Amino acid sequence: MSDTVIRIKGGRVIDPYRGVDSHQEDIWIQDGRFVAGEDARGRETVALDAEGLWVVPRLVDMHVHFREPGQTWKETIRSGSQAAAHGGVAVVAAMPNTTPVIDTPELVEWVRRKGHEARLVRVLPIGAVTLASQGEDLADLYRMQEAGAVGFSDDGRPVTSSRLMRAALSYSTTLNAPIINHAEDRSLADGGAAHEGGPAGRLGIPGIPEAAESAMVWRDVLLAGLTGGRLHVAHVSALESVEAIRYAKQRGYQVTAEATPHHLLLTDEALNAWQYNTVTKVNPPLRPDASRQALLKAVRDGLIDVLASDHAPHHADEKQRPYPDAPFGISGLETIVAGLITALVEPGLLAPLDAFKLMTSGPDRVLGLGYRGMVPGEQADVALIDPQQQWTVEPGKFYSLGKNTPFQGMMMTGKAVATIVDGRVVMQDGEVLHAGLSSLS
Repeated sequence: MSDTVIRIKGGRVIDPYRGVDSHQEDIWIQDGRFVAGEDARGRETVALDAEGLWVVPRLVDMHVHFREPGQTWKETIRSGSQAAAHGGVAVVAAMPNTTPVIDTPELVEWVRRKGHEARLVRVLPIGAVTLASQGEDLADLYRMQEAGAVGFSDDGRPVTSSRLMRAALSYSTTLNAPIINHAEDRSLADGGAAHEGGPAGRLGIPGIPEAAESAMVWRDVLLAGLTGGRLHVAHVSALESVEAIRYAKQRGYQVTAEATPHHLLLTDEALNAWQYNTVTKVNPPLRPDASRQALLKAVRDGLIDVLASDHAPHHADEKQRPYPDAPFGISGLETIVAGLITALVEPGLLAPLDAFKLMTSGPDRVLGLGYRGMVPGEQADVALIDPQQQWTVEPGKFYSLGKNTPFQGMMMTGKAVATIVDGRVVMQDGEVLHAGLSSLS
């Protein structure tokens, strides 16, 4: 290993893992790990000037779709890793709805290996709950966890059977890993493409009611209470879903929840601005402002544990289909830090330390990763963030193969200017570096 020491000088250290918000603290890195300044004995020191920047350890996006294997025209593990590094994210949890579905330990190991070979960020696989995500038989959750799966989801498809969901949640108590459900009653949602009523109704786009989500969230919450299992509610968007999560937390159930930047920043009025442009087509759909305000209040009240991008890239040809026929999903990895700051910090809803919990200690706790933050001996994963930088989203500059985003042309505040993973700078000044990492695990 190299004896080179990295010294991050003069930044504001925001470390939710330790509960620290400290001005003008230097951070030292050697051999891929944090060290105390007096213990840094490298042959040379590389100084990174962090004056005016926030120094935040290990940003985690626990809900991404990298499309590989089988859908590499949308995204590859390498291009998705580049997008993560570009966005300041050191760890991603990759959903299993690929072709084939990640439902065996061999496929879990394959994803881990491909992530390692990309040598940019840490790619953690999420295994399927059911075989081929068909909702008929449980997959081998235990062996997938042994192979490296950090959670289980049929994301993109709900676990429709209450019997199977009960079994999965019961199993999660022995695995200490979350069951992450895509909460959607398909009998209510099938055929829909946007939030029911309002702009979608005026545009003639078939709708999805909020009840399609919240009915499933309530079912899952009740099953979590019945089993004592670990439930994680993905991409919350509906007012009644928030109430179900509140109910669960008040009763001490092992229930956590996530929100996305697009549900915090946008409403279904975006359909009017974009008309029939499918960059607004996400699942769950963009909701009315009353639901967005309820979600923001849930974040402020601590009901939401995680901010995740639900990064869902698609080829341009697919997103250019008629609105009802185009696939759901937008690319979010490269705007997630700006989304957090623009939605939560800039308007004063949360202090920076509390806001960044949603991308650090929050997802770390949900996935059981056990990271300790910027302490000597811990793996050196860091983002340097300019909290004042205002920039216009230009998807043509994304590293992701998917350029589909409703934030196109939007002025946002806050941007990662450097990403360090395992003590190596993998992104600096907007450029993803390709020198490679020697010790990713």
